Amino acid sequence: MSEDKPRLRSHLLEKRDGLSHDFMTIASKQIQRNLKKIEAFRNAEKVACYYSIGSEVKTLDIIQQMISEGRTVALPRVVDDDLVFCAVKNFEELQKGEFGIMEPRKNCPIVDDFDIILVPAVAMMRTGQRLGYGMGYYDRFLSKHKITTIALEYSKLVVRNIPKSDGDVPIQWVVTEDEVIRTSQVK
Repeated sequence: MSEDKPRLRSHLLEKRDGLSHDFMTIASKQIQRNLKKIEAFRNAEKVACYYSIGSEVKTLDIIQQMISEGRTVALPRVVDDDLVFCAVKNFEELQKGEFGIMEPRKNCPIVDDFDIILVPAVAMMRTGQRLGYGMGYYDRFLSKHKITTIALEYSKLVVRNIPKSDGDVPIQWVVTEDEVIRTSQVK
């Protein structure tokens, strides 16, 4: 069934890339507000996050706000086939890394115990099933770490069906501009 994933991913990325810049900006601000409705996020001292690219839900304001609140914010760097999260105190500590994504410089300290992680997604299901970019980095990381997971997604990309593959790690919370979805994965 997972052979359908590349076709679905391509279709949904095209759909997401077709969203207007204004919509993405307004929706991202509302998603940032809705994120604060999750107690685990409000109380989190150490947060793993991602630096948004392209048409992803914008995370730069979220990162900036967490840094200004004095929280530890860690962003991913690709090392071999794994993600390593490193603490950053400002955007000057980033450089263009693999896949053209901004990532922490090598001198940023590694953090491996987080309260929560904000996970990127191409699309999500209300059950917590996530469609990522197909490289498996986040699923491999999440399979080794027990951590509260939150995906930020536009409501238009919360879909009915995503094929499940071995190794997929479900997400506990999905935050859109319209709602906060507590998935069946929340214990």
